[in-house]
Amino acid sequence: MDAAEARYDLAVIGSGGAAFAAAIAARDKGASVVMIERGTVGGTCVNTGCVPSKALLAAAKARQVALAQPFPGVATQAGTVDVGALIGGKAALVQRLRAGKYIELAAEYGWEIVHGQARFAPGPVLQVTGDGGQVRRIEAGQYLVATGSAPWAPPIAGLAGAGYLTSATAMELTELPHSLLVLGGGYVGLEQAQLFARLDSRVSVVTRSRLASREEPEISAALQGVFADEGIGVHTDATVTAARRTRTGLVLSVARDGQVAELAAERLLVATGRRPVTAGMNLEAVGVKTGPGGEIVVDEQLRTGNERIWAAGDVTGHPQFVYVAAAHGTLAADNALDGAGRTLDYATLPRITFTSPTIAAAGLTEAQALAQGRVCECRVLPLDNVPRALVDRDARGLVKLVADAGTGRLLGAHVLAEGAGDVIAAAVYALAGRMSVQQIAGLWHPYLTMAEALKLAAQTYTRDVTKLSCCAS
Repeated sequence: MDAAEARYDLAVIGSGGAAFAAAIAARDKGASVVMIERGTVGGTCVNTGCVPSKALLAAAKARQVALAQPFPGVATQAGTVDVGALIGGKAALVQRLRAGKYIELAAEYGWEIVHGQARFAPGPVLQVTGDGGQVRRIEAGQYLVATGSAPWAPPIAGLAGAGYLTSATAMELTELPHSLLVLGGGYVGLEQAQLFARLDSRVSVVTRSRLASREEPEISAALQGVFADEGIGVHTDATVTAARRTRTGLVLSVARDGQVAELAAERLLVATGRRPVTAGMNLEAVGVKTGPGGEIVVDEQLRTGNERIWAAGDVTGHPQFVYVAAAHGTLAADNALDGAGRTLDYATLPRITFTSPTIAAAGLTEAQALAQGRVCECRVLPLDNVPRALVDRDARGLVKLVADAGTGRLLGAHVLAEGAGDVIAAAVYALAGRMSVQQIAGLWHPYLTMAEALKLAAQTYTRDVTKLSCCAS
């Protein structure tokens, strides 16, 4: 039986970063808001993505340092991992942040969270079916779909029957697998591969291209060297044709260079990307179209084909970062409730892969610059020319700058280093300010910071920094 109808200014489906940003922006305007969530409040980032994965990566890095720290005269050692305690600590952190940053925040701002499956009906209106089967009808002036994305597995023969882990379920294991195959060489696969290897699993990565294929080839090659040094197997340019379960684990059939080989492991982690979550919402009934990847089709202002329905975050197929989702949510609320007509510019959007060393990039790659018909000049600075890296005794990595050959304007920055995220933050401002490498080379950068690598890389356009004194930058 339908419950009483409720009317709001904004109804938000989902409770992740985009949903919360939109709800906060709407409440700041004095609008009434209702949020519908069919699962756990907080979305991917706090529950199964950023927070738990980076917490576990930090723990794995601590163990790696204990096993192999580079400083003479300092003795460290690492024992076995208490996986139950490790996962328990991660779960406690997630629960604390979910409560403080989501559930309590909703109460503080004063919007209701309704638990159930939301489905559109003509009007548009929402019919929300709760766990007990009761249906609540919700009507709003504007609607926002912010249902995020979920791990996706390719259609490989036997894969479903063989059984596999996702990035979410892998972080719930109470026992470490002795061996692990990771299918996928993107940011999730790379992070998870290094995580489990550093916790003492024997790990191999299988990818159809190269590691971190979105990044510069120099970074991919350097990271593959890091993985090799840490005992992580890498199978690039490989196509998985079949999977099957065995008595002791599973086997993948892998085609490479015209040959088919078999790779065996106790467990398999599939990290081949994520797809938008749109099933069950009856979007077609209200004129909301989806694209070939299941993404909701939106215009530059995040409006769907229905003038009263908007979409934000991963469900749009736009870059899958929590900071993009948050920006989407605020923008959608401004446009839906105020008619602001705002749009977003992704030209300087940074991206980070939290391997160790970390990958960070913003702006154009060399290939992208050339594809746009630009004449560019690129320089690569190995980290053994960066004083901070030498002091830390960790010169694994590089900085690559892509610049316009005529004007020297910085077009892209690409970093593989510990602290790469902080370096790329500085590069974002340089890109946004349309600065030239000559200008960057002449700016103040504090000595013995990793951010100084940006200045040193820029100086390679004007002089040979490899011949400078370590203090003469």
